[in-house]
Amino acid sequence: MADACTQGIDTGFVALGYGKVAFLGVIQGITELLPISSTAHMRIVPALLGWQDPGSAFSAAMQLAALAAVISYFWGDMRDVVVGSTTAALRRDFDNWHFRFAVWIVLATIPIIIAGLALSGLLNQCGSPLRGLVVIGASSLFMAVLLAIAEMRARHVRTIDNVNLLDAMIVGCAQVGALIPGVSRSGSTLTAALFIGMKRDEAARFSFLLGVPAIALAGLKEFYELWKAHLDAHGWSILAIGLVTGSISAFIAIWGLMRFLERFSAWPFVIYRATMGILLIVAFTAGWLA
Repeated sequence: MADACTQGIDTGFVALGYGKVAFLGVIQGITELLPISSTAHMRIVPALLGWQDPGSAFSAAMQLAALAAVISYFWGDMRDVVVGSTTAALRRDFDNWHFRFAVWIVLATIPIIIAGLALSGLLNQCGSPLRGLVVIGASSLFMAVLLAIAEMRARHVRTIDNVNLLDAMIVGCAQVGALIPGVSRSGSTLTAALFIGMKRDEAARFSFLLGVPAIALAGLKEFYELWKAHLDAHGWSILAIGLVTGSISAFIAIWGLMRFLERFSAWPFVIYRATMGILLIVAFTAGWLA
């Protein structure tokens, strides 16, 4: 089925209708915050089911569902950072940890903003080559190798309370990789946080908090692009269904991931990603998936 376009924006999700988008919203919500790439699953699942590709606009706009889940789950941390940094700024207490952490988050978001703007035309175009199954398969396999190395080398001793600006910039630069479908923002930042010696659950917590501005900007930018492209009321209502189901499933995904990483390693995600990458490349090469 041909990709659907609205003034050059890939809006294949509109053709899917409410039921299919609700189902994909659940898949997107779960995979968005697990280190297994939501974009990859938004290409794989529809391809396996013979459905229209929902398009890059759907994946990007659904970032707001992930944002709602992250803010809800980490509300205490978010409140402490916002209130603490604001209070410290008013008092000119620039050595305050919350103020410094807030500044680090802002600075760590700059790399993905620059890269996102530079690649926006390629990422959002209809039939973008970056959404090809071979690209996604190769990215998944590459990230599986990196996460495996991180697990083997990680010390698992540091917490979020003793990170510094360099740590934030390392994780922030790793976040840029998420622009390539199949890499995963959660996966790339979690891997980077493990490389700098953080405990698994603390690495995930740091990854989510640092990613809030990037997730918000990506989602809001895509909403603006859809509005500018004059998406009709029917299209907005379909997207809204996806956002609702995505928010609920994303919250459950965070809850499950945090408890999993408190007790176990990231090796199951390594195996899952490696298997997915190999199968995708083989399936495409053999002609099983178009």
